[in-house]
Amino acid sequence: MDTSSDSPVTELTTEECWQLLASHEVGRLATTAGGVLDIFPITYVVDNESLVFRTGPGTKLVELTINENVAFEIDHYDDREGYSVVLHGHAQQLDTMSEVDQAKTLGIPDLFPTERPRVVRINPTHITGRRFRRS
Repeated sequence: MDTSSDSPVTELTTEECWQLLASHEVGRLATTAGGVLDIFPITYVVDNESLVFRTGPGTKLVELTINENVAFEIDHYDDREGYSVVLHGHAQQLDTMSEVDQAKTLGIPDLFPTERPRVVRINPTHITGRRFRRS
């Protein structure tokens, strides 16, 4: 990919990707289990270069238990530019009371009116991002 200043598409640095992730609170989580791919909107917070979110019992939690490999994505665009950040990693349900208590202090946004007592951390294996200059 051309990363020169005149290119309409530039790759983001890892640091820029984390800054953009920290500036958002809603993204899309992709999971797969049994050959079925699902995408879920989640609210999250960045914590020490990982993502933390809450969830309730159901499909998402079952799929994360079957296959911990996930992808997560945020994006944005306006009249001048757009960007996309994609993170691949391993999802881990936090089980110990100290882990859950610590996660509760992070201020995970609560935008969805559902009970979400479980806490999950995504430990990244790979993160990429691109910025797109609009014509």
